[in-house]
Amino acid sequence: MSRTRKLTWLLALYFVQGLPFGFQASALPIYLREQGISLRAIGWASLLAIPWLAKVLWAPAVDALHHPKLGRRRSWILPMQLALAVTCLGLAVTQELTPLLILVFAANLFAATMDIAVDGLAVSLLREDELGLGNTAQVVGFKLGMLTGGGLLVAVSDRIGWNGLFLAMAGLIVAVFAYTAFEREPLEARVTDPDESDPDPEGESVFRVIVGLLQRKTVWALLMVVGTYKLGESFADAMFKPFLTDRGFSAAQIGLWLGTWGMVFSLVGSVAGGLLATRIGLLRALTITAAVRVIPLAGQLLLALDEELGPSVVIAVTSAEHFFGGALTTAMFAFMMSRVDPRIGGTHFTLLASVEVLGKLPVGPLAGELAHQQGYVPVFSIAVAASVLYLPLLLLVRQRPEPRGSRPDQF
Repeated sequence: MSRTRKLTWLLALYFVQGLPFGFQASALPIYLREQGISLRAIGWASLLAIPWLAKVLWAPAVDALHHPKLGRRRSWILPMQLALAVTCLGLAVTQELTPLLILVFAANLFAATMDIAVDGLAVSLLREDELGLGNTAQVVGFKLGMLTGGGLLVAVSDRIGWNGLFLAMAGLIVAVFAYTAFEREPLEARVTDPDESDPDPEGESVFRVIVGLLQRKTVWALLMVVGTYKLGESFADAMFKPFLTDRGFSAAQIGLWLGTWGMVFSLVGSVAGGLLATRIGLLRALTITAAVRVIPLAGQLLLALDEELGPSVVIAVTSAEHFFGGALTTAMFAFMMSRVDPRIGGTHFTLLASVEVLGKLPVGPLAGELAHQQGYVPVFSIAVAASVLYLPLLLLVRQRPEPRGSRPDQF
C-alpha cells in the first residue's frame, strides 16, 4: 500500500472519530441550552465522554478478538462505524432528552472503541519513517472531525436544523465505512493464547504481554514522560480565557482568537510537527517542539506582568501557543507510536493515550485555586517553570528499548 493511501485512510478514520467527540464537546451544550436544560445539568453532561478515558479497560479485548475474514482491526472498525451511523440516525429522529443523552453516550462508546482498533491499525500500517506523517493524519483528522461535528455543521444548523446535522454526520460516517470496506489491512504480529489448538510458538496472550511490558523500567519512564508533557501548558490554558476576560476583551474577540484562529494555527502546527519528525527523527522533534513550546507560555506570563500590552500581542501569543502546541502533540503521538509493541498495538497505544489525558486532568482545579488566591502571575509562572523542567525528563527515553514484534508490510 502506498504512503498516500495509508495517510488518506488514517485521516478518514480519525475524522470519523472526531465527529461525535466534537459534537459532545462543543455543540451539545448549545443544543441542551436551547432546550432549556440547566447549566448544572449541562456541566454533568460532560461525563458522557467518559468512554474516552475508560477505553483502556476493554482495549485488550479489541486486541485479542477478531474475525479472520475481516481482519484483526477491521473486525472492530467496520461494526463501530456502522453503529455510529445508526446512532446518528437515532439522534436525528429522537425528541426526548433521556434517549438523546443515551445515544450521545453510545456514540462516544462506539467512537472510543473504534479508536483502539484504528490506533492498532496505524501501529501495523506505518513504517518507522512514516510515523511523523501518519500521526499528522491522526491529529489533523481528529481535529477536522471535531471542527466539523462541533463547529461547521452547527454553523449551518439554522438552515438544516439539528436533525439535518445528525443526518449529515451519519452520511459522512457511511462514506468512510464504504471506503474502509474496500481497503485491506496489513498482516500483524499475532498474539495467541498458549491454550489454543494451533498456537503461534512465539505468541503470548494479550494479558501476558501487558504484564511483561509493565515489568520494564523503560515502560514506566515512557509513561512518566507522556503523562507530564503538557502539565505546564494545561496549567496555563485552564486560566488563560478567564485572564483575557478579566483584561476586558470581549467573548467575540476571545472566541475569534482562540477558537477560530487558534484552530487554524493548531492544524498548521500539527502538520509542521509531523514534517519535522519525518525530517530529523522522533526524539529530536519531540525535544525541539517541547523546548519552543515554552515561548508562548512565557508570552502569557509577560501579558500578566504588563497590563499595557494590547490585542496584537495577545493574538501573537495565542497563535504561537496553538501552533507550537499542535506541533508538540503530533511529535509526542508519533514518538508514542514508535515505542508501542505491535502485538498489542491497540492496547499499548490506548494506555499511553489514556495516561496523556489523565496527566492533564488534575491541573485545572489547582490552577483555578491558585489564581483565586494569588492572581494570574503565579499560574503562568508555574506553567513556564513546569515546561522548562520537563525537558530533562526526555533523557529518560533517550535510549530506545529492544523492539519486540515487527511491523510487517505484507498486504
